[in-house]
Formats: sequence, structure tokens, C-alpha cells
Amino acid sequence: MIIEIDKDQFLERLILASHFTSDKLTTSIALQGVSVGIKEDSISLYTTNLNVYYQTRLAISGKGEAEFVIEPKRLIEFMQFLQPGKITLDIKDKQTTILQGKTKGNFPTMVVEDFPPPPKMPGKEQKIATSFLTQNLPLILFTASNDDARPVLTGISFSTDEDNLVMVATDGFRLSLVKERSKGIIPSMIVPAEFLQEVLRNINKEKEVGFSYSQEEKTICFYVREHSFYSRLIEGEFPPYERVLPAEIKTTAILEKDDLMRNIKLISVFARDFSNVVVCDFRKNELAMRPKKEGNEENTTVQEAQIKGEEMRVAFNFRYLLDFLNHTDSKSITIEMLRPDAPVVFRNEKNNDFLHIIMPVRIQE
Repeated sequence: MIIEIDKDQFLERLILASHFTSDKLTTSIALQGVSVGIKEDSISLYTTNLNVYYQTRLAISGKGEAEFVIEPKRLIEFMQFLQPGKITLDIKDKQTTILQGKTKGNFPTMVVEDFPPPPKMPGKEQKIATSFLTQNLPLILFTASNDDARPVLTGISFSTDEDNLVMVATDGFRLSLVKERSKGIIPSMIVPAEFLQEVLRNINKEKEVGFSYSQEEKTICFYVREHSFYSRLIEGEFPPYERVLPAEIKTTAILEKDDLMRNIKLISVFARDFSNVVVCDFRKNELAMRPKKEGNEENTTVQEAQIKGEEMRVAFNFRYLLDFLNHTDSKSITIEMLRPDAPVVFRNEKNNDFLHIIMPVRIQE
């Protein structure tokens, strides 16, 4: 069977599909590939690692029916060197040939019998404004853990609080929380942060996206034009984040964000050699920063600040501070402290429903 397809569109979809293949050598070889289905005048691509799933469809020239699995890495690398325009796929038993002009590449294929089907989504598809996801998720995704030893910490917790939807992420050292007026579309659940990050990368041009949820399958799906993104939910109990929220504040500091970021980067030059720890002295009308003591007290920087309450010395891993500052677009930052060893709250002036918490580093000086 011979079909024609736009090379750039096909390559773009293959690259996206490859993000959902399995990279574990212990899994089936088929799960490391892309399931290709050709029917009438369209071609579908489907990949999964059994936790996340991706499906898409695009138009072709030519008709016929075929199903096979193909390994994407070498195919993607080959196609990246082809010229824009149409390419021809010559599909035969156990082999697919890609042709463009006098260039030809042969790629082995596998049967699809062992390829698992996508989850069934009996729930009604609803619409979610893209702005809800693009404005809120970047504030919390960076805080989720990358350590699979505690799966619940690799996800984003969605829960309801009176009339609000509360979204929380934590890796045990820091926590991000956003509250948003809820219409009841998203139920209480824990969704893998890596999956939501992938969805975010593919919805920027949309005004709204489709959403469905299956209680039986414990699966959610986002529909973006001809793309379908599925994910299994993370099962388990999310940590009781309410216990981390300080009930009292003894010191409040308001600082210019850009100055704070620049000064942290300056001190990080020295702090990198001393466990990445930067010591912050909140004093009258200023914040002084330096590496911890063995990092040489002469390496310091000072910026103006509005300080209310007691003077306070608190130490942080500077990478956590920069992560927070890089994910907020506010001009000023408010820092709320209780004790040098208690969770510290960071807020931005543009969003009163967002807060970020960083656990201080205990130091002996």
C-alpha cells in the first residue's frame, strides 16, 4: 500500500507521540514503538507506557487499511533531514519505506496484536478554559517531586475547599498552592505533574480544551483538536498540606523581585561550594545575603526591603528561591516568617490565591 503525507506534520506528530512511549527495557518492545493505523484517507498514531496514552490523527493522500508498530527514534532522525513537502510511505509486510525524490529509507515494523488499547472514557466531555490551566499550573508544576519512590509527590493534588478548587504540589522541601473558583468540572484526584506539563505544551493556541474523567478506569483525558492525552491517576494519600501552613507571622518582608533574583545569583557564585546554602538576614529596611559561614562572610550583598516585625536570620537552598522567582511574574515579593526553622511563605502581589512555601535550612553559626 502506498500513501502520501505532509512530512512536517507527520514528523511533528511522531515526535509528540514518542514522548509517551515506554523507555523501560523490561517492558514489551511494542510499547517502545508507535502504533500506526491507516484507514480510508487518514492515519492515526497511538503510543502508551501504560500510565499515559496519546492518540492523534491526520489526513493522507491515498486509501487503504493497515496496522503496524514502528520504532520512532530512527524514523524521526531520518525524517528530520528530509526536505519540507510531501513524502511517500510504501507499506509492506514487516517493513515501511519512506521515499522523497531519490532518497529512500527502510524501517522494520511489528504486529499490533499485543499493543494495549487506550482506556474507555464513558464520562461526558466537558470544556475547560485554556487560561485556567496556563495561568495556574505553571505556578505549581515546578514544585512536584521527580522521585518515583513516593509517587504521590510526583503529582498535582486537586481537591475542593468550600467553593474553591485547591491545587497543591510538594516535594517535601517546598510546596505550592493555588485556589481557584470551582465549577465542579475537575474532581478530587492526583494527576502526574509530568503529564500535565506535556498537556500545557500543546494547548497554548486554544481557547478551551475538552476534558473527561472515568472513575472506573481512574483515568482523565484532555482533548486538544485532533489530539487526545490520557493519564492514569496516582493512587494514594496526598500529604496533609494544611499542617505546613503557618498559623502565625512574626516578620514580613516586601522586596523587589528582580533585585532579589540578581542578588541571589550573585551569592550563588560562592554558595555553590557550600551546599547551595544562602543565609538571609532580614534587618531594619534591608535584606543582607551571604553564603553560610564557612563560605566566607566577606561575600555579601544587601538590598532595600520593607521589613515589619522582628529581625530574622533564615537560610535557604538558593536553587529553591530561584525556582520560585523564575515562575512568578510579580514585580514585588512578600516573605512571611515565624522562626528560622519554620516553613517560610512566599507570595506575589498579582495573585492573592497563590502561595509558595520553602523549608529553611538549619545552620549552626
